[in-house]
Amino acid sequence: MKLTNRDFAAKARKIAGEASIFFFCGPDEAGASAAARDIAAMLPNPGERVELSGAELRGNPALLGDEARSTSLFGDKRHIWVRAAGDEALEALKTLIETGDAGGGEACPVIVVASAATDKSRTAKLLEKRGDAVVGMFYQPDLPAVTQTVRAMGDAAGVTLGGELAERIARAANLDVRLAQSEVDKLALYLDASPQAPCRADSEALDAVTAACEDDGFGPLVNCVLGGNTGALTQQLVRMRQLSLNPVGVLLAVERRAAQLARISAQLGPRGRFEDLDRGAKARLGIFFREERDIRAQSAVWRGRRLDRLTERLVGLHRDMLTNSQSSEVLLAQGLTQITREAARR
Repeated sequence: MKLTNRDFAAKARKIAGEASIFFFCGPDEAGASAAARDIAAMLPNPGERVELSGAELRGNPALLGDEARSTSLFGDKRHIWVRAAGDEALEALKTLIETGDAGGGEACPVIVVASAATDKSRTAKLLEKRGDAVVGMFYQPDLPAVTQTVRAMGDAAGVTLGGELAERIARAANLDVRLAQSEVDKLALYLDASPQAPCRADSEALDAVTAACEDDGFGPLVNCVLGGNTGALTQQLVRMRQLSLNPVGVLLAVERRAAQLARISAQLGPRGRFEDLDRGAKARLGIFFREERDIRAQSAVWRGRRLDRLTERLVGLHRDMLTNSQSSEVLLAQGLTQITREAARR
């Protein structure tokens, strides 16, 4: 089965009960990740979550089948969560399917979030006609769509949001539904709201839970890190602490830029130049005038295998931060320092 972000919400619960392989891709990596989380929550018996990276599966394609047909330490159910870049999981999924068709036994659900992949990729072509698989293509959302999603998030959390307030959250999150969900969760906590005891939010409540930050907070730090500006890094990390920027939010901002660089690299090909992009291509790639200079410089640094290693490092850093939430700020600072130093070795 193949679907897009436009029809995902209506079909999510049905496919969660029927399919066992989910491949979410497209230029909206945030939307694909949010959809993957929704599916994981809707699985009939999700059990333990086992995380694998695309790099691990590319090096050992049999690993996915082994993990998907194993039980947890205590014999409970499990599901596999894979973060991959492009077609990294292709051979692993082929092996999983072939061994299953040959009588290898029942496998647990496998959810793949593939940055820089599309519904035209080889992995998507492998899965889209199978009855037990779903390919979800997530396009960059527009403001009205994300605003509506934010209102739905509020309803689910017991926070009633007016149109203007939901739009404000969508804009502040830069149309990233993960960041928007974080803001809605904070509102629910602040208002002591729940689906059983809903509350209406207002601008005053949103002001109270929104972290103050200049230039929308993340941009200067993202550009410092991916641009290899080692001289300014300490100042930016101090600024992050002073403004109480959420470490996961900062990392998501870096991940979004890395995904954008991957799309630019795919558009240019191995021999293309940034200057070859016309105005329409830049608009489709989300390259706006204010950020173009920084993105141009970063696209020259992060290409090919170097860009792949960046994606792998960000996935590992994200996993470590979620596992060790108490040390997330320290882990983030260490990880960003390593990436900045790597970018400086142009």
